Amino acid sequence: MSAPAGEVAVRVRGLRKAFGDKVVLDGIDLEIRRGEFFALLGPSGTGKTTLLRVLAGLERPDSGTVLTSARRTTVYQEPRLVQSRRVLANVTLGLPRSARDAGRRALAEVGLAGHERAWPATLSGGEAQRAALARALVRDPQVLLLDEPFAALDALTRLQTQDLVAELCARHRPAVVLVTHDVDEALRLADRVVVLRDGAFASDQTIDLPRPRDRDDPAAVDLRRSLLSDLGVTPVPALTPRTEEY
Repeated sequence: MSAPAGEVAVRVRGLRKAFGDKVVLDGIDLEIRRGEFFALLGPSGTGKTTLLRVLAGLERPDSGTVLTSARRTTVYQEPRLVQSRRVLANVTLGLPRSARDAGRRALAEVGLAGHERAWPATLSGGEAQRAALARALVRDPQVLLLDEPFAALDALTRLQTQDLVAELCARHRPAVVLVTHDVDEALRLADRVVVLRDGAFASDQTIDLPRPRDRDDPAAVDLRRSLLSDLGVTPVPALTPRTEEY
């Protein structure tokens, strides 16, 4: 069962955002609590990343209010490591030298102890993304924004990194916002899944399933079918691949 969430970390009221004549977010209301893992699904171009950028303070809404903690960090699809700096220096980038011990602890948490002096170019894709996670963790965020952070990883590394993120988030308990195209990923990780379509929330579902989650559990199968329907997709059981992405 989901752990009880804490105080509200993200509060959005009446959020509207347009680019020219195209309205991508139209009257969004949203609350996310500390310790809650929130996943945002939707077709490409529907405004998922725009909402994440608004929460990160990188986009200004046209109207509405957005209240969130100043202690927020973002992990992107690409690790975005500075190639001319060693791994520990990347993790503590922008922080005082006194943060280096915290950086080492963060690297140990993500399984990169001993890689402090490695160059980013020597890391595998999974290791580089774990370094990016360490860079987020060392800042002790109250809000962690994840912009498709597993999309560039191979299938096995993707599952391992998902498990690591779930473990870290359960330990540190930030409010988490995950943008993803992957229905199974959302079901595997999230306490709550929202489908964004036509600038508004088409559905908002609590995922109250025991962990670790079995994708073949009848309740998970029903939830997957419901989310796919909300995305405008009718799955065909005999043809549907094991991972649905839209």
